[in-house]
Amino acid sequence: MSDQKLDEISLSERNVDGLYRPDVNTDSVNEKKLMRRIDLHVIPWLALLYFLNFMDRGNIGNAKLYGMTTNINHPISDTQYLIALTVYFFPYALLEPASNVILRRLKPSLWLSSLIFCWGVVMVCHGFIQSYGGLVAVRVLLGVTEAGMYPGIVFYISSWYKRSEMGSKIAFFFSSATLSGAFSGLLSVAIHNMDGVGGLAGWRWIFILEGLVTVVVALLSFWVIQDYPENAKFLSEKERVFVIRRLEDDVRLSAAGEQYRKKYVWQSVKDWKTWVAMGIYMGFDGPLYAFSLFLPTIINKYIFHSESNIGFTATKANLLTIPPYAWGCVTTVAVGILGDRIGTRYYMSLFLFATGAAGYIILIASRSPGLSYFAVFLAASAWVAGNVEGAYKRSVTLGMAIGWGNINGAVTSNIYRSTDSPWYTMGHGIVLAYIGIGLICVTIMRVGLHRENARRDRGERDEVIDGVDNENAHVRNGQYPDIETARLDKGDDWSGFRYSL
Repeated sequence: MSDQKLDEISLSERNVDGLYRPDVNTDSVNEKKLMRRIDLHVIPWLALLYFLNFMDRGNIGNAKLYGMTTNINHPISDTQYLIALTVYFFPYALLEPASNVILRRLKPSLWLSSLIFCWGVVMVCHGFIQSYGGLVAVRVLLGVTEAGMYPGIVFYISSWYKRSEMGSKIAFFFSSATLSGAFSGLLSVAIHNMDGVGGLAGWRWIFILEGLVTVVVALLSFWVIQDYPENAKFLSEKERVFVIRRLEDDVRLSAAGEQYRKKYVWQSVKDWKTWVAMGIYMGFDGPLYAFSLFLPTIINKYIFHSESNIGFTATKANLLTIPPYAWGCVTTVAVGILGDRIGTRYYMSLFLFATGAAGYIILIASRSPGLSYFAVFLAASAWVAGNVEGAYKRSVTLGMAIGWGNINGAVTSNIYRSTDSPWYTMGHGIVLAYIGIGLICVTIMRVGLHRENARRDRGERDEVIDGVDNENAHVRNGQYPDIETARLDKGDDWSGFRYSL
């Protein structure tokens, strides 16, 4: 099908003024009540999914403390364990952009639920490994099946909400990641009491039971997950039209059903924002994975080798992971809401990176086990998702940025070596370097977007619109029959689009 035909399809339900479904009167729709209902249908279930996603990828750290690497037929060395952690990230990161494109072409209820079901099965298989080869195999499969969940959820949320609302919405869903870290430690302690049941070690039951819960949630997700506003079953026809018009007002026209075109993928690849965003996610995801994978081990070694030599057990070390994660949950939600209230992403990201840097500087310099762990960050997803228009371009940009950030988990999964315990100076130093990259990239993004907005204010990006007299318009920016067509074709490159700072 030609690009011209696709444009005709995407415009078929709009009149000349660009109003979606002009025959539908939405004056009776109460916006506040409608958005609260959308919140209840969309955000809580996504938070549960990401809760399970983060818990299932990180519970290996809890299981290790209970003998996962030693209580098997063929014990796993420290080096082999680190390699097993590393191989997870390659398929996880590389498959994310493709997964997001598939998500847009299929129904979220089908694609996301299928991913959840598959990784739940893989998680159960973790409970039956007997060797290093088996551990590597299940970690690779977990990376394949979990790929696309996080960027998919971020993109999905961006298809329902205005840019000014993205920060708080993603913060609520992302807070489930930090909450899962706290809950994972507590749950591991409880499940380990099943040690010996069915002839299986307690660490095996951690994987088996948590994997079975994920499988059950996946089956429910086929019915619970709604798709997009234009076909959501819990909305009336008027409400669907209202939501899409609402997003149109926010220059998110793709909510009304953007058609797939290869040019949208290339728009993302050629966009400088995509590459800077990859640096932002690199600065975020590197520390995030180091923190989540090794926090139980770090706490265990940190306190065990302290001057007081208390000798905490694995159970106590797992329980001590709860307060840092609980604090991270509160911080994530608070910063997300504040970011939407003040209307900026830059200062929030800058503050969190700076706070994390201060925490790791203290960890490097101090030898006191009483210091808190401050390496908790808020994902820059809301900022990135809010500054890319067009469903396919936005999905690829998120996939590339988050994918690159996640592949750096392959680096930070190797920096906390047993030979460096209990203080792990090298590991903390590398994490600090990642935070520095994040600080630099968020600043570059801020400066670049500010300059681009200024160029558009001066008319340097104005397109030629047939029948419109504009002395600033130039054919190098494109020529279109009307403004609506220009907006649909160019997405966030359209001269009337302004980036959130």
